[in-house]
Amino acid sequence: MIWHAYAPAPIGNLLLIADEEGLLRIEFPPASPPDEVSLDEERLMPVIRQIGEFFAGRRKTFDVRIALRGTAFQLEVWRALLCIPYGETRSYAEIAKSIGRPTATRAVGAANGANPIPIIVPCHRVIGSNGSLTGFGGGIDVKRWLLNFEARSF
Repeated sequence: MIWHAYAPAPIGNLLLIADEEGLLRIEFPPASPPDEVSLDEERLMPVIRQIGEFFAGRRKTFDVRIALRGTAFQLEVWRALLCIPYGETRSYAEIAKSIGRPTATRAVGAANGANPIPIIVPCHRVIGSNGSLTGFGGGIDVKRWLLNFEARSF
């Protein structure tokens, strides 16, 4: 069984999708759940609450079950993203080096872009080596907003 709910956020209502293993996806607005997904706000309340605390500036890390599914390389990159502290950024090259693949910068970018659980797996904290803001599923304006929000809250 797969469930969904919406988490209110200053960047728009985030669509949460989960199964028995944990949170599968967070999608930015406008997002609609697939037809076969049941609404269950109670089951997703811990995620909704923690996202609310994050956007209220009271939470810097998340403690929710996530069910990351991807290739071995993607999972390695996403685990590295989880190590980026709140209010800090890393470049794609730094992530590549941290996973022992210093020449895999583009592949890190592709894996970062495929991250199914943004915000909780903080892909927004990854920037270009020159400090530029690069692609983000919620758009560059949302990425900039998140980085500025964390910098102010930090």
